[in-house]
Amino acid sequence: MSRVERTPYADRAPVIRDESPRCPDYHGRCVTNIVPALLGPGGTEALPDFFPQITRGARQVVLLVVDGLGWHQLQDRILRAPAATTTLASMQGSAITTIAPTTTVTALTSIATGATPGEHGLVGYRIDFAGRVVQMLRWADDKGDARRRLSPRDVQPCPPFLGASVPVLSKAEFDGTAFTEAHLRDQRMFSWRAASSMVVDVRNLLASGERFVYCYYDGVDKIAHERGFGEHYDAELLSVDRLIADLASALPRDAVLLVTADHGQVMVGDNTMLLAPDVTRHLSHQSGEGRFRWLHVKSGRIDEVLSAARSLHGDVAWVMTRDEMIEQGYFGARVADVVRRRLGDVAIMAKYEVSFDDPADKTYFALQCRHGSLTSAEVDVPLLALGAR
Repeated sequence: MSRVERTPYADRAPVIRDESPRCPDYHGRCVTNIVPALLGPGGTEALPDFFPQITRGARQVVLLVVDGLGWHQLQDRILRAPAATTTLASMQGSAITTIAPTTTVTALTSIATGATPGEHGLVGYRIDFAGRVVQMLRWADDKGDARRRLSPRDVQPCPPFLGASVPVLSKAEFDGTAFTEAHLRDQRMFSWRAASSMVVDVRNLLASGERFVYCYYDGVDKIAHERGFGEHYDAELLSVDRLIADLASALPRDAVLLVTADHGQVMVGDNTMLLAPDVTRHLSHQSGEGRFRWLHVKSGRIDEVLSAARSLHGDVAWVMTRDEMIEQGYFGARVADVVRRRLGDVAIMAKYEVSFDDPADKTYFALQCRHGSLTSAEVDVPLLALGAR
């Protein structure tokens, strides 16, 4: 259950209060089920009910993942900044859920592979590997590059796109990175340095007969992190809206553009805090990120940490043990043993507009919007479709 409180301020998204953490709908309306439905044996003739009607029977499909484009933030902008969302507002579709935690590394891997976090194992932004915490976008720990020690293909074993090789349009700066190898290996990369190049490449790929094209754009996420939900966010959303319109103009007849996202965003700003000393004195270290911290507990202290965290932080966060989260299906129906060992002992997940600082988790600028937790604002993402224009 949740309720939405709309605020009158242009620099804020709607405030959503959830009574409990949102569990992804892995068996239904979830990002994990997009690629398997599109590339599976039934094709677009047998898509699940949560796909927009216009997608059914499409001969060619372009899937655009817009990093950070949450459903609730989008709906708020459609209401209050309609000029910036003309194309998005015209698209068919509704909300689906992303995965847990609501972070880019985990979600992009689930979208590409169709696997749950418990299956593919990239279970966060910062993951614990036998006591060493690795930042997965850089694939590095405090001693530097971790690729030699942690092979991307071993860390993430699930093949993307059901084992097929598809055209992937993504930023050139991501070429050759360990994370790209982990979740997009063996794909045909069409790298771009300007987003406009995607339109040209999509037009040419579809004209050559490609049945499926995957595109990734990260601008919304970057602007929300750096600038929050203000005029810069609206300007970026307008740019995305124009990009979507341009992509639609490149579609031939019987082709469809699908738009989804990896997570939503919450405006946090300066509302950050350290965990209480009565919690941290029992920890060996932390992993995860500000809105979804994994607490790695010294031997025999789990009950003490759980009790202290609930008592001292339960007003602003949900606190659950690893076993509780696994049993309740937050990471999917199955969590492999090797994946279980990458999780902490206790999870602390922000339910309000706060973030928990970890001195070992260094950022290079002050983040305004954040994500990672299991609020509706972060879990709900769009699945929208548009035909040829």
